[in-house]
Amino acid sequence: MTPALIPTTSLPNGAMPLLGLGTWQSEGNEAELAVAAALELGYTHIDTATGYGNEAEVGRALSGRDMDRDAVFLTTKLPPDHAGRERQTLMESLAALHTDHLDLWLVHWPPNKQATPATWEQFIAAREEGLVRDIGVSNYSIAQIDELIAATGVAPAVNQIPWSPGDYDADLVAEHERRGVRVEGYSPFKRTDLDDPVLTGIAEAHGVSTRQVVLRWHIDHGVVVIPKSTNPERIRQNLDVLGFSLSADELAQIDGLGGR
Repeated sequence: MTPALIPTTSLPNGAMPLLGLGTWQSEGNEAELAVAAALELGYTHIDTATGYGNEAEVGRALSGRDMDRDAVFLTTKLPPDHAGRERQTLMESLAALHTDHLDLWLVHWPPNKQATPATWEQFIAAREEGLVRDIGVSNYSIAQIDELIAATGVAPAVNQIPWSPGDYDADLVAEHERRGVRVEGYSPFKRTDLDDPVLTGIAEAHGVSTRQVVLRWHIDHGVVVIPKSTNPERIRQNLDVLGFSLSADELAQIDGLGGR
């Protein structure tokens, strides 16, 4: 399986693979081995965060391979309690990750539960300086995104939020699209019943697992998804969703699980 097979979505300053490896709760040597395994399998998108405490391990895995830095889309995130120390935190992240730039830098949570345009202004400055290619947010509401846009004229490229068939909300996706914000989903399996008859029926029809159906559902909707695993076989299975696609009817059936 070659990296070129992973579909992408366009950001203002680059292309973001729709499928990546999440690293939340991946720690120590286990985190490093998981990232190394993912890169070996052909993943081209790695998601970490300062708050995960594993940037150094992710960095070692990335630097341990003889590969072009630009062949991997790399995301990390600013902890909300680091508001006011944005640049210092970014430079520490770059050093830990053994890179001179990020592909995407996110505000991990709204600082003090507020949109905090002052932090967003620092993100814009980092982008203009070339330290990050694109900037975004995580766990922000539409109203908070609007506050950032009103204050700075710059919309986040991405909003990373919990997303799964059980969370499906067409109106929420449409509101992001109206503002030019890409939806990136995390925790794709947690809030959906993977034994639901809708998912099991579609999985059987394609000869895949219900987890693979959920990941393909994200991709076919153009929503970025970053399943986390430290198990090499599960990491392989999560990538093995590029050989099938869902019909419009199958997508509609899965969409119908939203709110259930």
